Amino acid sequence: MKKEVLDFVVEKTHELIDAHTCSPETRAAAQAWLEAVGTDHEAAETKKYIDELEADIMPIDQLIAFAESEAGAQVFGADVAPNVAAHAKEIKAAGAKFCDCPACAAVEAILGKKEEIL
Repeated sequence: MKKEVLDFVVEKTHELIDAHTCSPETRAAAQAWLEAVGTDHEAAETKKYIDELEADIMPIDQLIAFAESEAGAQVFGADVAPNVAAHAKEIKAAGAKFCDCPACAAVEAILGKKEEIL
């Protein structure tokens, strides 16, 4: 992997780990990948990391459905969930394919380099 790509992915991985919206599983995969960089385990951990990122990124339609559900009201709060749904519909109309929370934004940036990473 080219140094500039590695530096970019490392930076975005730190952003992901620091994101309050990052799931524990994704945070663990990110940390494991960081620890494997430069070792004999890097290629295997990179594959696992990419698999985890692809599994955890929230597609925009799924976010909308969740925000409009009873479960979404419980997670976001009854007053905030409609705002989340409205925001998601707005960014979808502008072309977004995924949630734009800090974790999903970092994941989308990393996955944008997938071919160069693997």
